[in-house]
Amino acid sequence: MNQLDRPFMAESIKSVGTAAMLLALTRTMADEDFVKKMLAAQGYKVVVTEVGGNSALSEFQGKVTKAVLGAALNTGIISKTPTNYHALLHATDEAKRGVMVNVASSASIAVKIAIVRDDQWVAVALFGESAIHPLTNHERAGLGIMHLGV
Repeated sequence: MNQLDRPFMAESIKSVGTAAMLLALTRTMADEDFVKKMLAAQGYKVVVTEVGGNSALSEFQGKVTKAVLGAALNTGIISKTPTNYHALLHATDEAKRGVMVNVASSASIAVKIAIVRDDQWVAVALFGESAIHPLTNHERAGLGIMHLGV
């Protein structure tokens, strides 16, 4: 088989974390759709959402938590059980810590959020930009992974 005949990165995706980060890194709808289809073919459940706002602890972090819970529940990524909520919220908090390191309290921040799960694990990946001024934009990423307790 020719190397170009294989889907992009298909052999590199060995975990929900790798899958979630790859999906969060997509910049176009075409790339996002391609990665979603590739992950679904490998048996992963996936959903993507986005959040933007001020980096103030309560505003941004609250928005991320609500967006992740809503997206995961609305698409059936998780069911309404304490263990599923617990795993998803822990993975989300871990991903937020990666994004929020050294962010000014008045920065604007916008992230794409990818949630990926298999039979036993759930991963939340955040990728986006933050800035105090448009000339200071820089990229940020965070990843959280948690066992579903099944």
